[in-house]
This record gives sequence, structure tokens and C-alpha cells, in this order.
Amino acid sequence: MATSAPRFRLPVTAVKTYQVQAPLITHWRLATCAEVDCPVYLNEWRIRVEGLTPAQQHAIRTSGRRFRVLDLGEGQTWWIFEPGQRCFRAHEHRLPVGRPNLYVVRDGDPWRGNPRGTPARRHTRPEFWVEDFAEHQQMLYDQWRRG
Repeated sequence: MATSAPRFRLPVTAVKTYQVQAPLITHWRLATCAEVDCPVYLNEWRIRVEGLTPAQQHAIRTSGRRFRVLDLGEGQTWWIFEPGQRCFRAHEHRLPVGRPNLYVVRDGDPWRGNPRGTPARRHTRPEFWVEDFAEHQQMLYDQWRRG
């Protein structure tokens, strides 16, 4: 089912986007499988050989990971890896570094953009961000009431 574009009732100039952000590059660090309790690291895991390209098979064979072969018949060969080994997605494991989130307000919205090109505002405290949000909602409500 295709999704249609959002239907807007307010002009983009009346809209603000409020975001709480924790950017990957500044707020997260790489982590080991053990640090994130990776289920693949903690448990035995398997890969169906027939679903792999020759390059992937070579990369796995030369990766240094320990595995045994389980052959269940034609087209059903599995490589079964022992627990306690780094998984193949270890480069995706992240843990927060403990930096506070960023509380950002932008004019416009994600679909129509920021027509005035105003810079984003970063609040220094979450309660200021909440207050900004509440004041913007109140302003929109007051305008709506006036017609």
C-alpha cells in the first residue's frame, strides 16, 4: 500500500519541528558483542551456506571464527558458530557515552523544509525546550481562536 503525502492545514511558516537528538558520532561509541549482550555472541548461531555468495563464503572461512558444518541434504548446508565469538554485525554495536541529549527547534517541518532558512536553535536545558514547545502550541491555539 502506497502512502500519500501528508495533508497540511497550516502554512510551513507557522510550523516548527522539535527534536531530541543523540547523534551517533558524538553520543555513542563502538561496543563489543559482550558489552551489548548480543544474542548472536551469547548463543550458538548459524548461517545457511547456500544463501551466501562465493565472496561471502570466503570472507567467513578466513574470518578466524570457529564453526562446524551441518549438512542436512542438498541445499541445506549450515555453518554453525560457537557462542562467545564476535558476530558479523559487531561494527554496528553501540553504547551511549553519557552526553546529554540535544534539544533542537527548527522552523518548518521535515516534508516542506525551512522556507525562511533560519538556523536551528539548540536549547541548553530540556525544560527550556519544553517551554518553547508549549509557547508555540499556545500561539497556534490563540491564532486559531481569533480566526
